[in-house]
Amino acid sequence: MTGNSACTLVKNVYSTILLIFSIVIVMGLIFTEQTKLAQDVHPALAFVVLWGLILWLGMVEGGQASLVGLAPINFELYKDSHPTTYISTKVCHVGDNLDRYLMGRQFMVIFIAFCINMSGAPVGGAELWGLPQFIIDIFLVTGFAMILLTCMIGQLATQVNASHCMLDYINTYFAVFTFYTAMAIEFSGLMHVSYFIQKVVGWLAGKPIKSNEPPKSAVQLAFFWFRVLLSAAVLGFSLAVTLEGLFTGNTTMWDGVPNAVALILFFVLMSVVGLLEGMQIAFFAVAKLKKSERGRAPFALKTCELLFRGDGHNLPGFMIGRQLCVVSCFFIIARVTSLNVEPGNG
Repeated sequence: MTGNSACTLVKNVYSTILLIFSIVIVMGLIFTEQTKLAQDVHPALAFVVLWGLILWLGMVEGGQASLVGLAPINFELYKDSHPTTYISTKVCHVGDNLDRYLMGRQFMVIFIAFCINMSGAPVGGAELWGLPQFIIDIFLVTGFAMILLTCMIGQLATQVNASHCMLDYINTYFAVFTFYTAMAIEFSGLMHVSYFIQKVVGWLAGKPIKSNEPPKSAVQLAFFWFRVLLSAAVLGFSLAVTLEGLFTGNTTMWDGVPNAVALILFFVLMSVVGLLEGMQIAFFAVAKLKKSERGRAPFALKTCELLFRGDGHNLPGFMIGRQLCVVSCFFIIARVTSLNVEPGNG
């Protein structure tokens, strides 16, 4: 056995052990009624919601890999061999629908992550089976067990499988349902302010955003900007409520963390998530370019040199580390921003 093989085996073994241990203690928290949903409603509901959402998250993440990867392929080629996949792609890969799907899908990921956190994250002062305090601190207080459970089962495994079996992965009606759910969320307009931000950033960069669709009619433009204004109002209200909770200490942030630190942490983590999401899309796009087509920006070239160096393991390695970072940020943001007030007393 070579050194690399031995190292890989060791990492596989301890990773599996960590995952099994994380599952066991999260299930222990649920059935001892030490998570929010299990405590407020019933452990059985928390159990069903947790695993149901993790399975749905797997379809959301794997569906993205499949739909983005299949975009350059003519969907008529697999119309007969994968008819259910065709139902999604014949809509997704027309005009700007892929962008619309990605917008709705991002909301789904965050929403699911917050609900999983409610189902499996420990309440304050949780203890389990007499485990040492340092184990409680590492796996429960920090949310490390929930991060490992969600990331390994609900995201990484599904993304890897979908990247190799794009047509087969979304050849189910569950995938079709997930796709149209994302499209419906985007159509609602809740996140349309993001399009305005996109246009502003493109204008500032001197690269206006180009659409793959004909110009909108007057009615379509009015409906579009109405949803932008609606989205901006929702965003403003949500931000105001969140900031008020952070300033007054009425969130589920860990005890002992000053309000100012929680506020800074919120904006820093949001920035990190945005950066990592953008890097993922950029790296996938750059991977298709020749070295001579990567431009002249020095830091971009250095990043590409590091990313594509060696035998090609750096890009998938980054994607795995990126996913773990994003999930960690989601769970910490959920802890930082979730309000902890009694209804009617906020």
